[in-house]
Amino acid sequence: MNILFIGDVFASAGRRMVAEHLQELVGGERIDLVIANVENAAGGFGVTPSIAQELLALGLDVMTSGNHIWDKREIYDYLDREPRLLRPANYDASLQGKGLYVGKARNGVDYAVINLQGRVHMSPIECPFKKAGELLAQIPESVKVRFVDFHADVTSEKIALAWHLDGRVSAVIGTHTHVPTADARILTRGSAFQTDCGMTGPYDSVIGVEKDMIVKRFMTQLPMRFEAAKGNPQLRAVVVSVDESTGLATAIKPIAIINGQRV
Repeated sequence: MNILFIGDVFASAGRRMVAEHLQELVGGERIDLVIANVENAAGGFGVTPSIAQELLALGLDVMTSGNHIWDKREIYDYLDREPRLLRPANYDASLQGKGLYVGKARNGVDYAVINLQGRVHMSPIECPFKKAGELLAQIPESVKVRFVDFHADVTSEKIALAWHLDGRVSAVIGTHTHVPTADARILTRGSAFQTDCGMTGPYDSVIGVEKDMIVKRFMTQLPMRFEAAKGNPQLRAVVVSVDESTGLATAIKPIAIINGQRV
């Protein structure tokens, strides 16, 4: 089966790219399951219930997130109502939402999606390595296809988790830094990996935000309100092919749509 994972959907520019190209990718790549990280979908900071519903209606099957999931307070109760929107599982268990979703893909195959967040240069939450083991123990043995979105800042932490889970999951794909990395590969025990899938959003920016604002912030260190950029929208994603009988990856292919064209 083929899994399409779309990297951090950023603001209106990112949502527009999903709307314009998702069905083309689903058909062209024979996609059975669509996952996207949506924590930046609302103006670059968080996601709202209405935007989550809009993205589901476009054809997303599961939505993952990260530290910005908590930016819009109206999403808190929605997390409990809509299990297809995940928040990182290693936040405190008393918080709304879950970090694991088990469902059935379009081809009838059962799958699980896990959402975890790193700790280096981020919030001091529960250990993602230990939490991953706990979540895998909760997934029925019959569910072989297991996809992990690891939302982390440091490349070494992402790579370490991938090796830790190699052979136990279908794929570990990194998000959060918004810059696509050139290291998509299948690890020695059969798990697909990419350090960061990249952002789906405006690339004439500094990781999605108006570049002049970020330059001024670095030069002055003054606080300021950031605004989402709009220029040069691109879609960044990855297609992971998985052997349904073993849950191991057989191929991984980065996807880029720039100026409306696949490159």
